[in-house]
Amino acid sequence: MNKNNRVLRFIPLLIVFFLSSFISNASHMIGGDITYVCLGNNQFLITLTLYQDCLNGQPQAIAEDNPAYISIFETNTDQLVIADSIEAESSEIVPPNFSNDCIKNYPNTCMRKQVFRKTITLAPSNNGYYIVYERCCRNAAINNISNPGNVGVTYFATIPRFVNNQCPNKSAVFKNFPPQIICANNPFNYDFSATDPDGDSLTYKLCSARPGGSPGNAKPYGNEMMHPVSNSVNYLGAYSAEFPMTGVPPLQISPTTGLMTGTPITTGRFVVTVCVDEWRNGVVINTISRDVQFVVTNCSKTVVADIPELQSEPNTYIVQCKGFTVHFINKSIGGFTYLWNFGANDATSTEFEPTFTYPDTGTYVVSLVVNKGSTCEDSISRLVKIYPEFHADYSWSGKLCPEEPIQFTDLSVATYPPVSYWNWTFGDGTSNNSQNPAHIYNRPGGPMIVTLIAKTVLGCTDTVKKILPLPFFDPNAGNDTIIVKGYPFNLHGSGAEFYQWAPPDFLSDPLSQNPATNFPETGYYTYVLTGSSKEGCTGTDSVTIQVVDYGNVFIPNAFSPNGDGLNDNLIPRIVGYSRINYFQIFNRFGQQVFSSANENRPVWNGTFNGGICDLGTYYYVINLTAANGANVTKKGDITIIR
Repeated sequence: MNKNNRVLRFIPLLIVFFLSSFISNASHMIGGDITYVCLGNNQFLITLTLYQDCLNGQPQAIAEDNPAYISIFETNTDQLVIADSIEAESSEIVPPNFSNDCIKNYPNTCMRKQVFRKTITLAPSNNGYYIVYERCCRNAAINNISNPGNVGVTYFATIPRFVNNQCPNKSAVFKNFPPQIICANNPFNYDFSATDPDGDSLTYKLCSARPGGSPGNAKPYGNEMMHPVSNSVNYLGAYSAEFPMTGVPPLQISPTTGLMTGTPITTGRFVVTVCVDEWRNGVVINTISRDVQFVVTNCSKTVVADIPELQSEPNTYIVQCKGFTVHFINKSIGGFTYLWNFGANDATSTEFEPTFTYPDTGTYVVSLVVNKGSTCEDSISRLVKIYPEFHADYSWSGKLCPEEPIQFTDLSVATYPPVSYWNWTFGDGTSNNSQNPAHIYNRPGGPMIVTLIAKTVLGCTDTVKKILPLPFFDPNAGNDTIIVKGYPFNLHGSGAEFYQWAPPDFLSDPLSQNPATNFPETGYYTYVLTGSSKEGCTGTDSVTIQVVDYGNVFIPNAFSPNGDGLNDNLIPRIVGYSRINYFQIFNRFGQQVFSSANENRPVWNGTFNGGICDLGTYYYVINLTAANGANVTKKGDITIIR
């Protein structure tokens, strides 16, 4: 094909090029590449692959990518040979190929892959050709280049020189497209290698992403395309073609294997471009490049591996002293897999809370890895101490009586002595840390739960509880009182099993619990009660009886209901009367402010209708039934003071 023919082939497409300047330039380009296969007879099958953002990119812009426009220039002369359009052969949504249990709401992505193929005939050339595709614009959310939403893409490939009907080359082809989402702060490994049908040697490098097209000319065509392809996008800050995203270690690619590695530490969207050089006889005969967009997200969630720890033993889960079997408690959060290593015979478990039997005594290190192999892994280890057997026990001796010393004796037995710690609680709110303590219970006694916590020097701990059958013993002679001479009255003893009153004077039976009295004269009579129990407990108490000639009512002449706990209530007391029939109180206007009927211990708190009564004098009326059955009414006054 002569030069004039080349120009003629270009002219019919000028109208198409002119229209392309009005095509939508919405940011949607993610990546792509150009490859070719020599078919013989000077024919080449060109394949253009585009990757588009179908989540944020406008559907109209994606639709306008079809047809795609490519241009072919002669190497060295940069003369336009062919400007042509290619229809899309296929279009599909590429799955994100991302699954990570460590995150629930990973970034939304949508990538559409469009493949364009066309067979083109090229004249033999001593210079060779390069194929160019340009389109505007890139994803506007990209973080490592300047003004990405207004910067386009350029993809290219080189056909080396060839003579008539000779196939000079079949370009290398990338094996796969990388994952769309990768995890920050986690090692990244991806095989970015390509295959070469001709068996040429391939080398790999990070290279510059190239701009192409502009907001005013979104689909350049023919000579409007950059030729030769040489310039680079403007990288922001410290970013560059060789350092396209922040990482420790940084992102890099093996020049011989194409293995891309690194650990990204910054989240966002980053353009990364890989170039593959084809070498033949020590000369680079073709270079293909591919832009990709990595979406780096935080794949870590709150995960805490946790095995409980004994308060008394640092970093120790358990000191097992009752056999060799241990049940493990798991307090981890955020886990979905669990791997236990029991520290013995390489034994492991994936149960949430496993049980394991250890082969022998000793100290073992148990470890738990939560979400092993994921991006949110955590681990913990604790000590497990196996020292069976240890059993706490004790005995007691002494008289089981209040106010008598009771001796407690430690009987704990350990296979691995010595026992080094004792904690006694006696059930009455007191404790002791001696090995063999003596303890005195104060009255009134009663059954007590005695607890012993014992511990060996190796950390074995055991607890034993027993009921100490301490009897209830609290001899009580009753309250001092006033009675009327000749009125029947009995002493009231309690709190013992056996009773003896002294002196025996005027008592019906001094060995009775409640002996009757027969006092011949008025006066004061005091009796001492000696109580005892079948366990041999003894105790004493006394009571004084005042004997008067006739009945009486005792009502204070003043009280102070001010809430201080002293004289807050007015309470009448009767002696020699069998019953209070009613008790009434009136203010100075004759208004009744309190009334009680048939209560032998009425109580007035100085209030009326919920309010506190005023200071001053009040009047009472009390009606009683005497011992002989007669009705007696008494009146008087009282004063409320503060």
